[in-house]
Amino acid sequence: MTQAAEKLDLDHLRQWIGRRTEASDIVTAQLVKGLRATLFQDIGEPKVGDAAPWTTHWCLAQPVFPMSMLGPDGHPTRGAFLPPVPLPRRMWAGGEIEFVEPLRVGDETTRTSRISDVTMKTGSTGALCFVSVEHTITTPRGVAIRERQDIVYRDMGNAAPASPKAPPPAPVAKHRETHVSDPVLLFRYSALTFNGHRIHYDRDYVTKVEGYPGLIFHGPLQAALIVEFAAKLHGGMAPKKFSYRGVQPLFEGGEFSINANETHAGMELWIANAEGQPTMKGTATW
Repeated sequence: MTQAAEKLDLDHLRQWIGRRTEASDIVTAQLVKGLRATLFQDIGEPKVGDAAPWTTHWCLAQPVFPMSMLGPDGHPTRGAFLPPVPLPRRMWAGGEIEFVEPLRVGDETTRTSRISDVTMKTGSTGALCFVSVEHTITTPRGVAIRERQDIVYRDMGNAAPASPKAPPPAPVAKHRETHVSDPVLLFRYSALTFNGHRIHYDRDYVTKVEGYPGLIFHGPLQAALIVEFAAKLHGGMAPKKFSYRGVQPLFEGGEFSINANETHAGMELWIANAEGQPTMKGTATW
């Protein structure tokens, strides 16, 4: 066990459960244009009242810290709203979203966030700490989105994290579209979400410090693409509930696919890398 893992005091970290924060922002036409372009949609000329992409809330009211308060990975130093987990690697593990109604251009939005749980598990690479955050996004019309976001923290470890036991290939998809995981795509999403995490744009850092083979595709970007694909296949309606979880990293430079199959309850969806292995899985119900 590394020194960082040894310092992990779960009882102390669980004192953050119940902590709340609130932030507000406005859905602008320029933001909608940029996000549509990044999600491979028609850009158009969005006007006040037009529906924004379903996961626009991930671009809104992002925390802004001075450079002096950023850690070596580009994230803000911990211990304010999020608990000060001492493990160095941080990623979105998954979550669940309830879509009540779309955000629209011109909306004034408020996001209320609450730490709902802090837990520990032991994985193949050592200690894992999961922090669950509940978000409610409202507009003057009422609640638009309810969400649970699961963040996982892990140690650097001794083994390269990019070579876990590969999951089996996904089933044949009835619905499928392909794109390329271009570094510019990753940069655009980092910019839209004001995400300074170096693993998405700093190749020297991600390969030499964290030991991955290349830049890492954002978890929320994969989830956003799945949601929009589900909505497209369902007449433009986002699922009432969407659950997702990361399976393994998706890296820059290769082709990836967005896939879906109907089920009796709704849809099973997944992102797959160029080898056909799933990197994120999701379920959608209407």
